[in-house]
Amino acid sequence: MTIEVTDKTAGVRLRLQSVVALLAGFAAVVVLSLAADTVFHMLGVYPAGGQAMNEVGDNVLALAYRCVFGTLGSYIAARLAPTRPMGHALILGLIGTALATLGVVATWNLNLGPHWYPIALVVTALPCAWIGGALYRPRLG
Repeated sequence: MTIEVTDKTAGVRLRLQSVVALLAGFAAVVVLSLAADTVFHMLGVYPAGGQAMNEVGDNVLALAYRCVFGTLGSYIAARLAPTRPMGHALILGLIGTALATLGVVATWNLNLGPHWYPIALVVTALPCAWIGGALYRPRLG
């Protein structure tokens, strides 16, 4: 009976650690992205709130740091994962892909900027997640 209780407890602990790893990676991506957006708005690099970001350079800059932050978030998820670090990184990438896809659908007709930008977020989410997981993998062992 004790072994069964211990196995159940261990399973719950592993699932909880997995959730924490994913939440930590996701939080890193969101917080860093919002912070960078805010800084670039405050510096006048991006247009004032509510105005569309139509400049190609502004969108390339936003895509670049979101790729870096997505990679970092996936690295964090992999690093904190109790097992299967690459799996955790890729789950975070799938979450990013799903949310970015919802963003494409929700903003398509709102004239917030070029259509290629949100599509690029969808396309880059999984590769960035894989890179984040791969960056952690060599440190194992």
